[in-house]
Amino acid sequence: MIKKKDMVELIIEDTEFGGKASGTVDGVKIKVKHGIKGQKVRAYIKKIKKKTAEGKIMEVLERSPLEDQETCPHFGACGGCFQQSVSYEEQLKEKERHVKLLFNEAGFTAVEWLPIEGSPNIYHYRNKMEFSFGDEEKGGKMALGMHKRGRHHDIVTVDQCIIMDEDYRLVLKTILEYFEKKGAPLYHSMRHVGYLRHLVVRKAHYTGQLLINLVTTTQEQYDLQDLTEELKALDLKGEIVGFLHTFNDNLADTVQSDRTDILFGRDYIMEQLLGLQFKISAFSFFQTNTVAAERLYEIVRNFVGEAKNQVVFDLYCGTGTIGQVVAQKAEKVIGIEIIEDAVEAAKENARLNGLDNCHFIAGDVRQKVKDLKENPDIIILDPPRAGIHPGALQDVIGFGAKRLVYVSCNPKTLVVDLVELEKAGYVIEMAKCMDMFPHTPHVECVVLIERK
Repeated sequence: MIKKKDMVELIIEDTEFGGKASGTVDGVKIKVKHGIKGQKVRAYIKKIKKKTAEGKIMEVLERSPLEDQETCPHFGACGGCFQQSVSYEEQLKEKERHVKLLFNEAGFTAVEWLPIEGSPNIYHYRNKMEFSFGDEEKGGKMALGMHKRGRHHDIVTVDQCIIMDEDYRLVLKTILEYFEKKGAPLYHSMRHVGYLRHLVVRKAHYTGQLLINLVTTTQEQYDLQDLTEELKALDLKGEIVGFLHTFNDNLADTVQSDRTDILFGRDYIMEQLLGLQFKISAFSFFQTNTVAAERLYEIVRNFVGEAKNQVVFDLYCGTGTIGQVVAQKAEKVIGIEIIEDAVEAAKENARLNGLDNCHFIAGDVRQKVKDLKENPDIIILDPPRAGIHPGALQDVIGFGAKRLVYVSCNPKTLVVDLVELEKAGYVIEMAKCMDMFPHTPHVECVVLIERK
């Protein structure tokens, strides 16, 4: 009989969306994270239910027959690309299967599925990396990189990561070595003391512009002029256009700004996408895989269809990328986004692109949709992972738009919202998965929804 805190060996028999996997031991289904079908693993039992248990993989005893690819030096230790050892074709096959299974379980069995599309680049595709300062083990050497797999505090220095390009690696190494020499203290999230918290680097794919943002507390002070000069002197393929210093004394382990100083240059980069220009500031949302984002937005534009003389709402619009891509075909686009910085960027982007039919509003979608006087013909929904707030979804339904295009990075919350839309008289006509995140369990899904 399996008990809590037991260590068991199991074969991964199946996987599901979000990186979850499972195998059976003594008639008990054990669910674990980041398993690959066919692996033999040793797992620690964390929770026991009636016929299921939750475990944590402690060791991979035997690789899966699917694991036939070369991997980066950080594979296994880093908590990121756990599927990197599996061929990309197999990754896509599994992602599409996982999403279709969620649709089927929700009762959407008659959806027309277009084939999943893979990212044009499967390596060096990230245009934003958010690194954490820490140590690989308690009291160990300073590290700057990603969290260790399954650990909340331990950090792996990912200076050879292959989903980012060599400019990121060089910036990471330079900043890590600088603060090692200075002996600057790491921020301890449990004790809330220390200085170094995060490093965020953005690089535009087409323009090559880099924006570097160092995030620290205000507990110590350093003159960073010499670091600024070191960064400016680096031999990079791209160009550093800004170096920022963000102060964050918030207790949450997230990148937030109490104050942001510009140490050099400016606080944004410029990027191109489908012939349009976009200003991307330090804290605004922009798809992290630029070339794949172009394909995603082309899919959205195709699903939107003929929009001439029509009003389009772009809800959760970020920096207004989707809305502006569609605006070339529509009479008017109204976008809503909660992050004010992103909305200001969206407005400026529209001016840069000569789109005077785009209007962007800062605020919570569930509040701001109540204030809109226009009646939309088409609504584009691109919410965060949590999906659409139930109140906001009812407001969306209340507009009576004949066509909705839902872009989701979380198919689990997507199908919950689709059930409500179906109850309100909408029909799910067509769906397509677009992979933006090779080697991870994440995938985007675009759904065309029409009113009966």
